[in-house]
Amino acid sequence: MHSKVEVVDAHEKSRFEVFLYKCLAPIPFRKYRRMKAYLKIAIPKGFSKKLLFFDGKLVGQIEYAPAEVSGYPISCDEKCVVLNCIWVLRKAKGHNFGKLLMEKMIASEKDASCFATIDLEGHWSPWFKKWQMEKLGFKSIDSIKVMHKVRHREECFKIHLMWLPMRNDAIQPEWDKKEMLKGVDFCIAHPLYRAEKFGDIEILEEC
Repeated sequence: MHSKVEVVDAHEKSRFEVFLYKCLAPIPFRKYRRMKAYLKIAIPKGFSKKLLFFDGKLVGQIEYAPAEVSGYPISCDEKCVVLNCIWVLRKAKGHNFGKLLMEKMIASEKDASCFATIDLEGHWSPWFKKWQMEKLGFKSIDSIKVMHKVRHREECFKIHLMWLPMRNDAIQPEWDKKEMLKGVDFCIAHPLYRAEKFGDIEILEEC
């Protein structure tokens, strides 16, 4: 019997709406305010989230949006699509599902001149590792060395701006490093998540 692989668009089907507010992390579901506000702006402007099911079980996801409504402070003079998140469960390793999700994203954004994202080097989290993004085709074009003001203080790590051009003459994206020091607020499972109790402050500082 052949295994069944299915990729669905969570942002287009109401029965998958729950996955717009949560990911594969084992955390309780809730429509938290900042994500709800983000989706209200981002979905009409091109936000997309795809879910990968393997034999009926959810094992992977990819979330992306045009730079102007992405979850990161990334900008570009051409159409740049920013990868907010990609995740495949370890139990589904060995099937190239990460590559499949990337192919789905690229195929859905044929007019993009490039794709961009961030990754982490030396961070204690197992997610957003630099080597993982490099394996998917991205390369680092800039980085900033930081430490967390709240957790794991005095442990420096790097945040990289990663780039995947679709054309030889594609313009490189840029990022607002100062804004990056605030972390992110679109996903409570993100390694750089800034909790609401911290307001709009910088939770990171340069090493």
